[in-house]
Order: sequence, then C-alpha cells, then structure tokens
Amino acid sequence: MSKAKLQKLSPGLRKFIVTESGAGVNAAGTVSQYVKKSSTPVSAYAERTLNHCNGGATLQAALWLRDHLKKGGKLVVTLAGALSSFQVGVMLAELIRQNKVHLVSATAANHEESYYRYVAHSHYAYIPRYTELTLEQEAELRDAGLRRITDTFLPEDESVRIMEPHLLKFWKEAERKGQRYFPHEYFRRLFKEGLIKPDKGANHEDCWTYAAYKKNIPIVIPGFEDSTMGNIFASYTYAGKHRKAKSFVLNQNVMKTGLEYFTSLYDWYMEESKDAPIAFLQLGGGISADFPICVVPSLKHDLGLHGKIRDWAGFIEIGSSPMSYGSYSGAGGKEKITWDKLSTQSYFQIIQSDVTVVFPWIAAVLLGL
Repeated sequence: MSKAKLQKLSPGLRKFIVTESGAGVNAAGTVSQYVKKSSTPVSAYAERTLNHCNGGATLQAALWLRDHLKKGGKLVVTLAGALSSFQVGVMLAELIRQNKVHLVSATAANHEESYYRYVAHSHYAYIPRYTELTLEQEAELRDAGLRRITDTFLPEDESVRIMEPHLLKFWKEAERKGQRYFPHEYFRRLFKEGLIKPDKGANHEDCWTYAAYKKNIPIVIPGFEDSTMGNIFASYTYAGKHRKAKSFVLNQNVMKTGLEYFTSLYDWYMEESKDAPIAFLQLGGGISADFPICVVPSLKHDLGLHGKIRDWAGFIEIGSSPMSYGSYSGAGGKEKITWDKLSTQSYFQIIQSDVTVVFPWIAAVLLGL
C-alpha cells in the first residue's frame, strides 16, 4: 500500500494498518515493531513465514516483547492448564536464566507439575490418540496410577508420593516453630536442601521452578488448594467428622494464603515498576492470569493511589477460549481498559491458538534463536 493511499484513510483506521515494508502503527497507536530484521535462523524464518492471521499475531507479539525487553522493560509470565506437564520449562527456564522473565504466576498444578517432571521425567508416557480411549481403558489407566492430562500420563507414585513425605515434614516443622510460608517456599526447600534429584531422564535445565529458584525470582501461586498437593495439605488439616483416626491434625495456618500472595504483589509491582514498564504474557486463561493482572487496578482504586501507578505496558494472551459470555479467559485488551487493567497506550494482542504451538515461537524470538 502506497503512502498516498494510507493518507486517504482516517487516523482511526490508519493506525491498524501495517504495510509489507513494516511501515505503520499498531493498534495501541505506537510505531509497529513488525519489521523484518533478524539475522538468526529461527527468528528470520519466523519473520518470513509468520505473516498472517494467528501466525502474524504471534510474530507481532514476539517482536514487541523483544523490543520491550531490549529497552529495559520487565515481564510477568502466567501459566495455565497443564503446561508444566507439557514441558513448558524447556522454553521458560531458559528465558528465566537469561533474565527475560521477572515474575511467574502459575496455577498450583503447573507449579507442582514442574517438580514432578524434575523427579519422574522418565516415568511419563504419552498417548497421542487419546480421544480413542474407551471408558474401560481410562479406568485401567486410573488403576495403574497413571493420571491422564490430555495426551500425557502423570505417574503419581513416582512423583507426588515421592515428594509428599518431605513436604509434610516441612509443614509439621513450621507448625512446631510457629512459622508460616507460601506454598512455593516449602517447595523450594526441596531444591535448597537437596532432598530431590533430577530423574535420570530429566534435564534439570528444563525445569522452570529450578531456574526460578536459582535466580530467586518471585513465584505467585493463587488457589493452592486447587492442586494435588493442595488437596493433600487440606486432608492433613481436616478435623471433621469424616476424618479417619490419625495421630495429628495439621494447623492450616502454616500455609500463607492467596490474599497474602496478592498483597505481596502490591509491594513487588510498586518496586519493580519504579524505573521500568512491566509487560504481561498470559499463557492460557484462568486464575493464574486473572489474579496478578488485577494488581494495577487494585493499587489505583482499592489503595487509592491514582496517578502514582504505572500501567501494564503490554498484554499478550495465547489461548483457545473464545471471548464470550463474560469469560475472563479470552477477554480482549479493550475490555481490560474498562477495568483499568490496561490503558489506551498499552500494547495488546490476543492469539487464538494452542500455547504449545505459539509459545515456542515467541520464546525463540526472545532468545535470539
């Protein structure tokens, strides 16, 4: 499209146009980053092939994030679904090691499953044609202790039950000493004290929780009780009429709560955003993303710090949830403006696709591959 034709369009429409040469501005009104300039093979191939529809949206998001980080910006990554079982750590751990991720918010299941991959990798199995399983075959898998997550089997005995005694020891010790910790802090002691080792088939560098531990970056786990180890913790604290006779009932107050995670985000965001804008990369939907993104409007409206809060610099979501019927998962960037989660100047991009397909491309561009 010629410059003359672009000038015939209204400013409101023109800002959405990006020409083949890369000229133009994006939907947030800033100069487009969709400029083909990579010299490394994977990124150059992405720039040649990811040009339209979800592929184009993927490349635009990756290039914007690359530019954001190069300028000194910071990044929050959120993990939904079962991405850790699907080995998201191969990409995420390297991003953490290269200082390109500054906080991770994960469902409690994703968090613990990163550890399970670490201790039991060689015991995992796959069934690509999982849709063809019968009900009876699913029951066979259950009885064998193989917990199916789409095409992946989580081996409970070699993962959950290996870690449970160590964590129970930590919980009891905290109760005895009158101490309280966040869920991820108990887990991190497993690394710190050398109580777990990588499985013979595992590469510890593919474990994002290990990378986060080594870099000491913050982790937020909203809804800890909504996980296998969270269920186990709840069972130890239950003193109701259906409890079988056991020697002890654990005090649930040894575990810090989601409210405390949220208030810790107040302090983290205020400190980290002093000198740098912070972007938000949401991998899938759900509480892992809805929880931390609310820190900005809460600081503004609930703590009354209007005019003192830096907005999220950008919001990128990869997910398959449609934007309909009030679903948070899939709600577009424009809707988030009405909730004061984003400003009119924030970059935003929704990529309607599978995280396991899209995120490796984005990670490759950010890693300069």
